[in-house]
Amino acid sequence: MSAAVSHGYAPRTLAIPALIGLAFLILPLAALVARVEWSTFISDVTSEAARSALLLSLGTALIATVLCIVIGVPLALTIARSGPRLAAVLRAAVTVPLVLPPMVGGVALLYLFGRAGWFGGLGLSFSTPAVVLAQTFVALPFLVLAVEGAVRTSGVEYERTAAALGAGRWTILRRITLPLAAPGIVAGVVLCFARAIGEFGATALFAGNRPGVTQTMPLAIYTAFNGAGVTQGAAVALALLLLATAILVLLLVRGWRPGAAR
Repeated sequence: MSAAVSHGYAPRTLAIPALIGLAFLILPLAALVARVEWSTFISDVTSEAARSALLLSLGTALIATVLCIVIGVPLALTIARSGPRLAAVLRAAVTVPLVLPPMVGGVALLYLFGRAGWFGGLGLSFSTPAVVLAQTFVALPFLVLAVEGAVRTSGVEYERTAAALGAGRWTILRRITLPLAAPGIVAGVVLCFARAIGEFGATALFAGNRPGVTQTMPLAIYTAFNGAGVTQGAAVALALLLLATAILVLLLVRGWRPGAAR
């Protein structure tokens, strides 16, 4: 196979703006890495304030991911197995938090769970559970869309065959539907966790920025660069941890993507 056939016929001059775009994405990250004080990196990320923000982020993101799995997988299955019109409406509703500015999501959660909100009596705003709710709100679409796409792509032929052989609905779900959609489920879970751990806007408005209670890593980084909380050295170190998490997420998603081994 010739090089032209294998690489297509795009004009070679397109490589110039392509390289500019690649540099625009990579250079800011390189600048971040260059600002890390490696001599104090360990002490920066293990300081009391940084450790508190890190543990809070990991703990709340993990709980939010579990919540997303519990409610997101059934929602994804419902969308995948609904008729075209209903599926389109449900998919659009799920996508709204994905494109909504996080600050707007925080305001919406505040009006729902805040003291003057519909469920204000629960006392959830400006607390650690509020962090979990904010993370769940922004991360749920990533899981739902990934799982829904995987389930829809797998089709219903195997499910029909199993049903014809006498298998019950729960048996089909457990032994046919979910195993076939496993790569999409894993990818969705990983993306969901990454989005939850990096959430900032909705958390800031709905949960606040209380150290040890609601101050997650993104909030600690923001606070440090505004002259409070952890030192800027710790903020840069935490930012590097978030960057490393994002890279790890990309590697995991690529590894579970169908056909990734080819």
